[in-house]
Amino acid sequence: MKYYPIAILLLAAPLLSASQPNIVFLLSDDQDWTETSVQMHPDLPDAKSPHIQTPNLEKLAAQGMRFSQAYAPAPVCAPTRISLQTGKSPAQLHWTKASRPYTAADNYPLVPPTNIRSISRDEITIGERLQSAGYATAHYGKWHIMGGGPERHGYDESDGETGNGDAAPHKGDNPVDIFGMGRRAAAFMEKNAKAKKPFFIQMSYHALHYPENARPDTRQKYEKIITRGNEKSIGRAAIAENLDEGVGLLLKKIDQLGIANNTYVIYMSDNGGGGRSSNRPISGGKGDVREGGIRVPMIVRGPGIEANSWSHEAVVGYDFYNTFSELAGIEKPMPKNTEGGSIVHLFRGEERPVKRPREELVFHFPHYQGDTPHSAIIVGDYKLLHYYESGEAKLYNLAKDLKESRDLASKQPEKADDLNKRLFAYLNEIKAGLPVINSQYDSTKPQTAKNGGRGENRDRANRGGGGRNRDERNADRGNRPRNR
Repeated sequence: MKYYPIAILLLAAPLLSASQPNIVFLLSDDQDWTETSVQMHPDLPDAKSPHIQTPNLEKLAAQGMRFSQAYAPAPVCAPTRISLQTGKSPAQLHWTKASRPYTAADNYPLVPPTNIRSISRDEITIGERLQSAGYATAHYGKWHIMGGGPERHGYDESDGETGNGDAAPHKGDNPVDIFGMGRRAAAFMEKNAKAKKPFFIQMSYHALHYPENARPDTRQKYEKIITRGNEKSIGRAAIAENLDEGVGLLLKKIDQLGIANNTYVIYMSDNGGGGRSSNRPISGGKGDVREGGIRVPMIVRGPGIEANSWSHEAVVGYDFYNTFSELAGIEKPMPKNTEGGSIVHLFRGEERPVKRPREELVFHFPHYQGDTPHSAIIVGDYKLLHYYESGEAKLYNLAKDLKESRDLASKQPEKADDLNKRLFAYLNEIKAGLPVINSQYDSTKPQTAKNGGRGENRDRANRGGGGRNRDERNADRGNRPRNR
């Protein structure tokens, strides 16, 4: 019968959609590895907050998988965000700092590289890739990478070309637009669930920015809990709980729509926050690439993921580009120079390293913010930090020293030298921007600190590798800053 093939095609279309899971990606802002009530490492009781209450994230973790070694691509927001969209490292993209990098006039010993400051139309975003596979796509909240906004880069719906300031007006019952974003996302889910169309939503929350905007009742609660806290720490705790409530409402909507069994929910932060607990098992924070600046909470729930399970493999934010592509059944080759690898096998409980083009993970932050300009490389259990002012390299075994307190470079010089060479081989291959010597630097004059975040006015001797006697360092490493 002539209509039989047509019937087959009509039946096949919804079957194809049913095989493609929905993906809801929840991205918090500046949330530390220890800034939820979910313990992020099974052997470290202090890998959670002693006072912040996030019951909905606890529920998500109980239903899904926690990743104990999850990394943001950068220790600041905009570089992470463009990396998530493109599947490339911030170093390759030449966007490694969120705010304006310093110039020679700011009077620092080194001049950091400049940034591109806007996503190119030449980049194929994960939104565009999923659109090509038949997905409805939406981005709500903080975009922060310019380029005309999400709808010019693969998203059917969005809040436009937003940045940090767009959160400020939202106070009272809708702190930093947490619940407004949730309502828009809920409507988008409902519309596409009824149409039986797979969807991808990225919820780029503004929280934990503007902690002063936390709901007044939640703030009052934490004023009683954190009796010795300052205004900021109390506000951060309160707005973290408000964010958790927003997450809970989205999870409830997914359940109400009956799509939980075909929906992946991913939660992570865009960078570390620098928790203040004295028992915090990691060091560093926003603006540096010690573990506290890049290791972030990450929880995933979805089809095939065992409840209350763990993965201890190293994963990084730009792995999601490959991961979402695999989940969507996209067979088209990855765009040129993507750097991540799919972590779908980890969802299935297969504990083996993520297969990427390179074994090493590199975090490049050649700027002044939480520290002097520096980069990090991780291979297996070992992590090396290279500081550009001094040329110093510090080596740590993360399996034994997660807090990065015992430098092994002098005890294992061959390992340190190997990782340092691999670090610069990678940076040279991708033509990463490096800091250069500031010929105008005058140590007798003050340094300006306009847009840098934490730590610019700190005594340089107290920063990781800065302010030390350079003659005492490894001058033969051959990777010192160039003259400007």
